Amino acid sequence: MPKEILVSGGGVISALGAGKEATLTALRERRTGIAPVRYLQTAHTELPVGEVKMSNAEMMRALHIPEEEVSTRTSLMGMMAVREALEHARIGGKEGLRVALISGVTVGGMDKSERYYLDFLENDTKNAYIATHDCGACTEMIADYFGVFSAVETISTACSSAANAIMLGAMLLERGLADVAVAGGCECLTKFHLNGFNTLMILDREPCKPFDAHRAGLNLGEGAAYLVLEREDTLRRRGAEPLCRLSGYANTCDAYHQTASSPNGEGAYLAMAKALEAAQLTPRDIGYINAHGTGTVNNDLSEGVAIQRVFGESAPPVSSTKSFTGHTTSAAGGVEALIAVLALQHGFIPVNLNFALPMPELALTPATDEQPTAPLRHVLSNSFGFGGNDTSLIFSRV
Repeated sequence: MPKEILVSGGGVISALGAGKEATLTALRERRTGIAPVRYLQTAHTELPVGEVKMSNAEMMRALHIPEEEVSTRTSLMGMMAVREALEHARIGGKEGLRVALISGVTVGGMDKSERYYLDFLENDTKNAYIATHDCGACTEMIADYFGVFSAVETISTACSSAANAIMLGAMLLERGLADVAVAGGCECLTKFHLNGFNTLMILDREPCKPFDAHRAGLNLGEGAAYLVLEREDTLRRRGAEPLCRLSGYANTCDAYHQTASSPNGEGAYLAMAKALEAAQLTPRDIGYINAHGTGTVNNDLSEGVAIQRVFGESAPPVSSTKSFTGHTTSAAGGVEALIAVLALQHGFIPVNLNFALPMPELALTPATDEQPTAPLRHVLSNSFGFGGNDTSLIFSRV
């Protein structure tokens, strides 16, 4: 693939805080955002989650949105992250650029659908929220808030959604269909969300411990993160500075099972291998892997097998930052891509929290030391979705 897709900005909000600085500080201080339920109205208060530590009203005030305006939690988090990304890249909408917004989301406005479902049936007082249920409505609300986007797309491939949005953003740039792409994802916690994963019996009642022999499941999270991508010619013309390069990407789908990963990690293996090929890199070039690492028995074994198939016995440091943020599902590929970019920029490896015992099936021990053995030049970020929709992104120093 062409090596001219540059990252010129980024924005994030998650359980670690609002903004890149809060995120970086929490990662460096090894401070998790996973905690008891505070904002989600659920009976399952025994399940720890990675909630954004702001109410909807607080986010609306921060965004200067009138309290009576129709909004959803997912779209508000998206607006918070996109605002930081645009400001970071110095994109104001008056540069004469074709700016595309590509957002990965699945839950959409389900938080309001749950809350007002009986009103929909019994009266007409909350009918305005019916139209916010669809996942694409969240993207449209974000785009309407800023008014700078010439193209708007929504990607919904479960937990690889945001990573696939970043892929699509790069493709639009490579084909000359946009000058700048703001790509990532957003997702809020909902009762449907939490109950669905609980029904699958893959939620841990303690803080999750990815790649640990005694891992017991995942903690759900919420958040939003977006990267600003642009071609080198656009960036130079604007006089902007690149953070790093999106040097490789790949999406595969092994379609092994609706929810489970394949035992041999075929889809994950192919995604990583094809991303390396696209970047014209070898496995030895990768200095850090931000793993999908959900903390479930199935995922961590499947991904670990795939990593060993690609990297052999000399895998680079691997960690899952879901032990910090929880699994932000459709937003995960954006949140973790941004974390990978921060790791590359600041030369550190986010540690794998809560790890104690290696998995006996793997010759793989996740990173517990943030000091890389060599300067980071290339990092790989994995995002794997239900149905075997697997995506790997590679970010490289300029």
